[in-house]
Amino acid sequence: MPDKPFNFIEEIVESDLETNKYEGRVHTRFPPEPNGYLHIGHAKSICLNFGIAEKYEGMCNLRFDDTNPLKEGEEFVESIKKDVRWLGFDWKDRLYFASDYFEQMYKHAVQLIKKGKAYVDDLSPEEIRDHRGTLTESGKESPYRNRTVEENLELFERMRKGEFEEGSKTLRAKIDMAHPNLNMRDPVMYRIIKKPHYRQGEKWYIYPTYDWAHCLEDSIELITHSLCTLEFADHRILYEWFLDQLGIYKPQQIEFGRLNLKYTVLSKRKLTILVQKGIVSGWDDPRMPTIAGLRRRGYTPEAIRDFVERTGVSRTDSVVEYSLLEHCIREDLNKRANRVMAVLDPVKLIIDNYPDDKVEWLDAENNPEDPNAGTRKIPFCKELFIERDDFMENPPKKFFRLALGREVRLKHAYYVTCTDVVKDENDNITEIHCVYDPESKGGWTKDGRKVKGTLHWVSARHCITAEVRLYEHLFIKENPDEDEGFLENLNPNSMVVLNSCKVEPSLKEAKIGDKFQFLRKGYFCVDKDTTEGHLVFNRIVTLKDTWAKLAKKIKQNG
Repeated sequence: MPDKPFNFIEEIVESDLETNKYEGRVHTRFPPEPNGYLHIGHAKSICLNFGIAEKYEGMCNLRFDDTNPLKEGEEFVESIKKDVRWLGFDWKDRLYFASDYFEQMYKHAVQLIKKGKAYVDDLSPEEIRDHRGTLTESGKESPYRNRTVEENLELFERMRKGEFEEGSKTLRAKIDMAHPNLNMRDPVMYRIIKKPHYRQGEKWYIYPTYDWAHCLEDSIELITHSLCTLEFADHRILYEWFLDQLGIYKPQQIEFGRLNLKYTVLSKRKLTILVQKGIVSGWDDPRMPTIAGLRRRGYTPEAIRDFVERTGVSRTDSVVEYSLLEHCIREDLNKRANRVMAVLDPVKLIIDNYPDDKVEWLDAENNPEDPNAGTRKIPFCKELFIERDDFMENPPKKFFRLALGREVRLKHAYYVTCTDVVKDENDNITEIHCVYDPESKGGWTKDGRKVKGTLHWVSARHCITAEVRLYEHLFIKENPDEDEGFLENLNPNSMVVLNSCKVEPSLKEAKIGDKFQFLRKGYFCVDKDTTEGHLVFNRIVTLKDTWAKLAKKIKQNG
């Protein structure tokens, strides 16, 4: 099998190693802001940063960019650490926080002030925006731009001490208000925020902006390749300007395309709205595209890493079919998930010629894809449950399941023929009556006859009642953001709860997080809401693989 070609980032790293650019080092970092839970887009960055380090026997730091006390907290820090570990990566002893560098960042800011490259500005945030200009018009210089170095140093120190109100002053870099790149038009480096920091307490009243902090964090940690998503491409010139002005170690910033997913939103701000408005049950709601939500739903780290690998690394943003993500989890669970029988919409099936008190314990294979999975025993008796839609009184031509006078096979058991139905006063079927062929055990018959329909079932006497949650996309549109109000595109049927499902008794021992294939129904996972005597399952994905069909069609059409 030929070696996989390098992506463009690997090509850069290979070139740097050849020229000994960083003395043969490869050192990356994953720098999340702890203001929310990570989502599937972050999984791409995690896999890329840790993967590059792993491939080239380098190192990758986990660094929290905690420079905004208004939104950040310990809950998000812990959730991010859990997600990175769950995906299979280890930062070892390289856990860092931007807030630990605040003193060093402050000293570097003083350096720029002394060089005449930074000044304290009294313009309000709105006035700064008004002065900035546009892509076609130059900005206007602040009337406070030419303060003396001494005055700026005094004011900046007083800002640090908390002597000024929020929004009354900022520290700005002194670059060029006519620069064609708007990011170079005297960007803000510090703003006054009088809110305690979750790690630093009330030590600071000024906090660095991302543009100022980002390059310093990378430089302090001696990062070689600072991998960022494309929205930071226009900021690279500022990243390099700061480091050049300070004359300190300069990493290489490289931008790659973001991963976007159809039928969902990956904006932390919008995900926060979903949580705060109670539209979802929390950051780990199984409908959320967060790593925590995917994990709770039943996705595996292997499936997510496979998905990220398949989407590739490019210089352009991509919008990926949700069906590809579902395809990856199907492929993974097909190999590892045991097959069991569960009836989601039960109706009773009574075998009239089967002895009343007889119980047979039949052998059932756990997973035909796994030769070591073995078998289990399932009980069979006179009264069973089958799916309501597996029976029709007046079936269409291509309906091969149960109908009056028709014979079908019960999985792992016998052939049965329907003889009668019982209905209630509303004409709803309450019982289906059949007779069985005692000579057809295991699907074999003396006369060699075959049937087209095979049904799953559970023993009415031995089954367990369970709650099953069926999930669909949280949004009804491929791109929920294309309308002004993304909440208008919510799917009212994104979660359907079934409270009276019947599952085989082997699932009594199932534990939270265990995954199964419910025959003919899809893959399911035991949810954390499960308690003693109350099993709750999440549907991870259906068995229908639309991505595989689409890929096959594309291949056939060349």
